[in-house]
Amino acid sequence: MRTISGDDVKRAVASCTAALRQAADRDWTAVKAGRVEWSCHATAFHIAEDCLGYAGNLAGRARDAYVPFEITLEEGTDNTGLLHVIETTGALLAATVDTAPPGVRAFHPYPFRSADREGFAAMGIAEVLLHTHDIAEGLGLPYAPDEDLAESVLTCIFPQVQPGPAPWPTLLWATGRGELPGRAPVTDWRWHNNLVVPAERFDLVGIRPAAARDLRLGGDGGFDWIEGRPYEGTRDASGFLVKAYEAGTHRPEFGVFALVRHEDGRAIGGMGFHGAPNEEGWVEVGYDLAEGARGHGYATEALRTLTERALARDDVSMVVATIEHTNIPSQRVVSRAGFTRATPEEERTARTEHGMEEGLGLYLRRA
Repeated sequence: MRTISGDDVKRAVASCTAALRQAADRDWTAVKAGRVEWSCHATAFHIAEDCLGYAGNLAGRARDAYVPFEITLEEGTDNTGLLHVIETTGALLAATVDTAPPGVRAFHPYPFRSADREGFAAMGIAEVLLHTHDIAEGLGLPYAPDEDLAESVLTCIFPQVQPGPAPWPTLLWATGRGELPGRAPVTDWRWHNNLVVPAERFDLVGIRPAAARDLRLGGDGGFDWIEGRPYEGTRDASGFLVKAYEAGTHRPEFGVFALVRHEDGRAIGGMGFHGAPNEEGWVEVGYDLAEGARGHGYATEALRTLTERALARDDVSMVVATIEHTNIPSQRVVSRAGFTRATPEEERTARTEHGMEEGLGLYLRRA
């Protein structure tokens, strides 16, 4: 799987400077940048500030708060010099992304208070692409970046946005900068870095739509699996995630997670939800482990951790698991995680109202 890299940051910056250099002789302080409230000059300076800030926070492994950075232009710096500042700070971000280890995360407030190297790269690319669009719009310049850059941003930090006819118009719409047929205008938006839920011996790392697509097609999703590949249940769950993403119903906090072990950074299994809670507040959970990871209590630890997080939400009243009657090990896992077997009446209701299959037992953990 090809993940977002420093080269993608460099490509975004190159598209920015190539577009804006056409108007380097104009007064950028006198022109408003598209739909934002800043001038074109202030917006270009903001691009540089963001690239530097993301590089610094990722390099310094910021933990509990975003570390602020300020840069100052030398007096007399013209637009060409400002573009060189963007190139320089973009190069710093690219180098930081490429040298950060895969599992490292640093603070970012939206929405789960951390991001990994791919998230910081995607945020940097988004800032570059979107604000270049704003400046170009203000100056009357043509600008359209490579569609694969826009798609990478969407699948990485906009998992809640249903794909549109093309990535770049979809990204503009998702950030309140354009229109898409059949969709209401966007007036308030945030990007979403993937959720990571810490457990004692591993992290439950939220799988992004791009990684889920790769897993569904037989790839590794960007994870180092202990047996070279995930178990089939994780691939199936990733397929459901992709369908939800394409339908615009995916909610990352009720997605699929890879269990990444602290001791070696390797993925040992997958766990996640079959979708968002229904009207009654029921949400179904499923899981699997690589054969070499079984028998160590990993599934119980992960299930307890993920279930308790879900039940702490106002929109979840019940976490359910459906297990084949013959699958005794899985029944022991849910029992140790605090689930109890449903009553016959509850099972009948689940089959009638929720489409539960015959031959499965219903296990419940209530809020």
